Amino acid sequence: MNTAVAALPQIETKVNDLERIFNLQKENQFNVGNTNAKERIAKLKKLHEAVLKYRPQIKEALYKDYRKHPSEVDLTEIYPVTSEIKDAKKNIRRWMYGGRVKTPLAMMGSSSRVKHEPKGVVLIISPWNFPVNLTFGPLVSAIAAGNTVMIKPSEMTPHASALMKKIIGEIFNENEIAVVEGGVSTSTDLLKLPFNHIFFTGAPSIGKIVMKAAAENLTSVTLELGGKSPTIVDETANVDLAAKRIAWGKYVNNGQVCIAPDYLFVHESKKEAFVSAFKKYMKEFYTEDSSQESSYARIVNTRHFNRVKGYIDDAMDKGAKIEAGGKFDESQDFIAPTLMTNVSLDSKLMTEEIFGPVLPVYSYTNIDDVLQKINAREKPLALYIYSKNKKNTNHILNNTRAGGTCVNHNAAHFFNPNLPFGGSNNSGIGKAHGKDGFESFSNARGVFTQHVPNALDLLTPPYNDFKQKLIDLTIKWF
Repeated sequence: MNTAVAALPQIETKVNDLERIFNLQKENQFNVGNTNAKERIAKLKKLHEAVLKYRPQIKEALYKDYRKHPSEVDLTEIYPVTSEIKDAKKNIRRWMYGGRVKTPLAMMGSSSRVKHEPKGVVLIISPWNFPVNLTFGPLVSAIAAGNTVMIKPSEMTPHASALMKKIIGEIFNENEIAVVEGGVSTSTDLLKLPFNHIFFTGAPSIGKIVMKAAAENLTSVTLELGGKSPTIVDETANVDLAAKRIAWGKYVNNGQVCIAPDYLFVHESKKEAFVSAFKKYMKEFYTEDSSQESSYARIVNTRHFNRVKGYIDDAMDKGAKIEAGGKFDESQDFIAPTLMTNVSLDSKLMTEEIFGPVLPVYSYTNIDDVLQKINAREKPLALYIYSKNKKNTNHILNNTRAGGTCVNHNAAHFFNPNLPFGGSNNSGIGKAHGKDGFESFSNARGVFTQHVPNALDLLTPPYNDFKQKLIDLTIKWF
């Protein structure tokens, strides 16, 4: 067990404090909402400076939480946040403007425009797997949109959560942005409050609870969930490059990534070469003994260690074979990078999201059989295609559904703020990042202005034959 994490006591925020902060933010929401682009950019600049200032402490906190390597923190926690801030600062004026839209000829004498207004008081519930990235990323969008924000980070990464509370407390007043710590009890109490929007990142099972609670107040939601993201390597793919990229995408953050390749289909003609190349990169990235490699993180806690190990044991009981890895050390929540074949489709590895360093691999000969298997499951958060054949790629894209897709890479789409990020149905509702994130935290308010009398003034009751003729002409020609 990770003794550093266990040494920190569980913190719950009292209901009175939650209500107090909520009411402060509710009273202040119009002051924050009426800020201009320059003022919001200044806030984003403060957040940017704070993230860079506390960069060493962020690395230390995440190492304490689950031995995450400092370079991996830079790549997967710091960079996505600073990139998101830079994109928002660059584009916020254009996003806020909304702009004029066309008005039908039948309504001449008027004009129409869209005004993006903040939703109001919003809640961000963030997960433990990328605690800084998946807390401050949505926060950037919420600030850009002009909201007041309450944040509940995960209790499973207590060092990161405590540090984020410290950072936010230094640069924002709690009547604008506040971090509240706690576990299930605090989350439950928060979800009873009538927020104007909730942004949740986590498991689909918890997403359903969030959505049900939000329905009590008719609160809008953005749900960034997960699921089983499939990967396909076809007969035309560059096998060595595919193996390298999939090994990175699978084992970064110890596989605790919602968009990690979850299971893999390789064309029969490429399977042997792929497995060989994949083993090569497993060893190259994490050495022969990954328990001694500092670049390799750990499972976040013993409960999740036992969950993932249980999946592997269940698969082995049903005839699966370990091609590489399969080593465990509960004392440090260590599971080696693992590649498995002959995994039963009804095993827990294939019925549950793995969220750990285990990759089942299958071979195929007919791509439509693969698509049938994928489409029989819930829509994934991501789907990855390795192919040099555009026809094959388009066939897969057109005959599957997923939140996002990379072609000849995996997980890389997350890092582009110009792409919408999010799932579909079981893998999520709504989109994040860049303009899409701004719009998730905004209400697109339609504003119609009548400048001079128009035809509608002639069509008020009482109705008669003349007015009916005008109506008929309008329907026919306008």
